[in-house]
Amino acid sequence: MEYEPVSGEGPIEAQAGEPYHIPVLKEEVIESLITDTGGVYVDGTLGGGGHTAAILERLSPAGRVIGIDRDPEALDRCRERFGSSGGRVTLIKGNYSEVDSLLRGLGIVKVSGILLDLGVSSRQLDEGKRGFSFMRSGPLDMRMGEEGDTAARLVNTLPEVALKKLFYEYGEESRAPRAARAIVAAREKKPFETTGELAATIEKALGRRSGKHPATKVFQALRIAVNRELEGLEKFLGIFPDLLEESGRVAIITYHSLEDRMVKRALRSLEPHCICPAAAPVCTCSEPGIMRVITRKAIKPGKREIEANPRARSAKLRVAEINANNAGGSK
Repeated sequence: MEYEPVSGEGPIEAQAGEPYHIPVLKEEVIESLITDTGGVYVDGTLGGGGHTAAILERLSPAGRVIGIDRDPEALDRCRERFGSSGGRVTLIKGNYSEVDSLLRGLGIVKVSGILLDLGVSSRQLDEGKRGFSFMRSGPLDMRMGEEGDTAARLVNTLPEVALKKLFYEYGEESRAPRAARAIVAAREKKPFETTGELAATIEKALGRRSGKHPATKVFQALRIAVNRELEGLEKFLGIFPDLLEESGRVAIITYHSLEDRMVKRALRSLEPHCICPAAAPVCTCSEPGIMRVITRKAIKPGKREIEANPRARSAKLRVAEINANNAGGSK
């Protein structure tokens, strides 16, 4: 995994006169996701609304977008942005992992496509008060919404062994023992309150190397834990096929290997597969599978996009389509 010297990924600030949010892999998402211009599409990670705007532009007047986000500030900004959409954009406060119940609340059974962009938005990164970035000191929060434990609570209360495991598993930090040990020693003198305090402690313990900041992976691990990101993604991957109509598609953008492995394995597990005995001379099981993976290899940003938006450089897009004879079905 490669990261910019910030605690997450996602779009960066646009040039003057453009929206703040620059959607990652915008053209690739639109070309891969939309199969019915008059359909209903879900943007499960609304953020600044860049992908929603691009989807809406491609749809016919009959098309509609449902935007979901747990950040009330993001929803407020998007209400202003899409206020003139004539009801073609519906915004909901919630978590994409609950997309099934959120759609039921709208009376929607199936949709034409679902998009997830799992990166942290630029506004969340660039506003120190959110606590995502070690480049801007602020409260050690890291919550994408308003609920749950903060990062400060985790670093100030978890035992050293739990912190080490967290940094290993969610941050893939090989120096997790040193980072955990330093945090526990520092908090005995004074509890951590800001991102700057935590970043300085980690930098002192791990030392500076060329490239990314030494606190990058620790901050990633804390953010994932605080927002229960992997649990949410796992839940989504188990429910989304039942929400797609015939030829409906799912498109998911990931930014680190933990998420990408989960998405890759889940999509491939839904493909056609033979369950005949290994000794069988021909396949007779006719196991059709639920989905067809469109992207045999993940789609990545090109050189021009990365130059314009360095935070997009680790993005990977994977797309799959529901089989016509299994729309809304289950394995």
